[in-house]
Amino acid sequence: MANENRKDFNAMLHDSKDMPKFQIITDQKSVEKYGGSRMYFAPPIDYDNVMKKIPYGKVITIGKIREYFAKLNGADFTEPITAGIFVSIAAWASYQRTDDETPYWRTLKANGELNEKYPNGIEAQKEKLEAEGHTILQKGRKTIRYYVKDYEQFLFNLK
Repeated sequence: MANENRKDFNAMLHDSKDMPKFQIITDQKSVEKYGGSRMYFAPPIDYDNVMKKIPYGKVITIGKIREYFAKLNGADFTEPITAGIFVSIAAWASYQRTDDETPYWRTLKANGELNEKYPNGIEAQKEKLEAEGHTILQKGRKTIRYYVKDYEQFLFNLK
């Protein structure tokens, strides 16, 4: 996202944009990829609420949050693009607040990857995760990415 310092992420967080809602998809490739046609859209505040549940020393992936929302709402899957955007909005909204912090750094991308779109980038997320006891691995030669080592062992189980 660009111009983060000029945006009111807390206003975005509380703008439901007519969500939650469902959409039936008919594109056969998408139906096969996601295992069904009933797609759920969760509002931004729902991502923030789930991210607040992740305790010290634990992590979660955006994919696990999406699975949780789909199961909770009787959908085949949760829409992936808005999920990534709304997780970033929750992170930036927390960063802009002086209290009621959301531990956004505990929410990882697929395969335990750190999220460069969070406030102050990879370095800040890396520092916060290491402070909670996680080991961060650097992978790649040209495209360098960072991952939480053995993140699966630290996954928080949303019930």
